[in-house]
Amino acid sequence: MDIEAQKRQAAAVAVEWVRPGMRLGLGTGSTARHFVELLAERVRGGLNVVGVPTSETTRADAQRLGVPLTTLDETPELDMTVDGADEIGPDLTLIKGGGGALLREKIVAAASARMVVIADESKWVKMLGRFPLPVEVMPFGLAATRRKVEAAAASAGCPGPAVLRQGRDGHAFVTDGGHWILDASLDRIPDARLLAERLSIIPGVVEHGLFIGLAQAAILAGPAGARVVERS
Repeated sequence: MDIEAQKRQAAAVAVEWVRPGMRLGLGTGSTARHFVELLAERVRGGLNVVGVPTSETTRADAQRLGVPLTTLDETPELDMTVDGADEIGPDLTLIKGGGGALLREKIVAAASARMVVIADESKWVKMLGRFPLPVEVMPFGLAATRRKVEAAAASAGCPGPAVLRQGRDGHAFVTDGGHWILDASLDRIPDARLLAERLSIIPGVVEHGLFIGLAQAAILAGPAGARVVERS
């Protein structure tokens, strides 16, 4: 079973958790795209749900596939969000933002009664940090913000460079919210909560990709099948 097949298997399990009438947060990224596609199949079969997309890319996919959509302004409380992750720690703390949608993903997850993460088994790690940590920042004062981000990481025990993410056009990658992203290569994050606290107080930092206490369950698929890990 290749990686894409594993992602789709995890998404298929999550779709089985969807019940009629649910208000769903629709994640962003390659694994979440599988969930939206499989959800659309059930919608065409008569399932009554409504979704809030976490990115313009997901919005376009859902609209094309016929998944009914709403907004958090119209529907501020959601039943469940299903999203992918770049890394998943043993306590279900996540690194997210590889797709550039971390701010909207975190807002939607926080508005949900339950967040379910779907991923292939390679995303399960003993300690977060090998995947560069995305930090969404204001373009204004970038150099000063980057220095503060690097200093915060060093003070939290995980020093490393923070590099401006580039888009395909060679210019700075721009998020749906009009911000830029610094990718911090930290290798290992021994205390995610401490790092999150120190990043959050930096002027110029809009949001960071550490999702702490938001995911209640993870569906991990591998060659032997899918397993569910729930946060105690």
